[in-house]
Amino acid sequence: MKKAILLAGALTVAMAALTACGGTGKAEPETTTQAASEAATKAQTVTIAAAASLETCLRDELIPLFEKQNPGFTIEGTYDSSGKLQTQIEEGAGIDVFFSAATKQMDALDDEGMIQGGSVRNLLENKIVFIVPTGDEGNYSSFEDIAKAENAALGDPDSVPVGQYSKEALTNLGLWDEVLAKASLGTNVTEVLNWVAEGSAKAGIVYATDAAQTDKVTIVAEAPEGSVKKAIYPAGIIKDCENPEGAKKFIDFLASSEAMDIFLKNGFAAADGAVNGN
Repeated sequence: MKKAILLAGALTVAMAALTACGGTGKAEPETTTQAASEAATKAQTVTIAAAASLETCLRDELIPLFEKQNPGFTIEGTYDSSGKLQTQIEEGAGIDVFFSAATKQMDALDDEGMIQGGSVRNLLENKIVFIVPTGDEGNYSSFEDIAKAENAALGDPDSVPVGQYSKEALTNLGLWDEVLAKASLGTNVTEVLNWVAEGSAKAGIVYATDAAQTDKVTIVAEAPEGSVKKAIYPAGIIKDCENPEGAKKFIDFLASSEAMDIFLKNGFAAADGAVNGN
């Protein structure tokens, strides 16, 4: 009888202790909830506005690699001409990182106070090339021969960096007015490339990296040295963006040797001092 009383007392004390702790003795649900909460806290999105010539490289290789190495991160990209992207940012688009195909658009936003101070990094360099539909290359031998083409496709120099580079090169070669008179102006470099690839344009000027994406066009020649400034691609963080820390993390990744190897494989060159540690 005494043993029964003692056992009942022990059970009462144990139940009281559990009740005082506010639990049932099972900690797993609390741990699971805490882990889920921590995961939700780490999950974040970085929005980027990048030049059209970067789309394939970023979308297919670099963004998946970054997201794999950084669980919880999602990169959302918008791709178009740098001029259009500049306008979208000026109009209040929710962008964290701007990755331009020219310094002109980045400098304009910086002058307007829309770029985080000290965040801009010149990452890449590209080449300006004269292309024709594959099979037609035997009719040309130099960059200047674009003037011989029946018609041409160029980026619109008012908003498209490759168009600005094209105008600079052709102006310095004394050919701008002649080529412009028979040219169609594309809204981004991808449109120019597609016009030449499908044969609706008999010649065009694009970046070397774009020309390398299809066997439907052939590079005749690069713009002559001294005819055009370097095509530099800067990346910077938008001031007062929603995720400045994530933006910096992504730009640091783009400047890593691992990411630069992928850029190089896709035909870009590293800008001076672009790679982390250099």
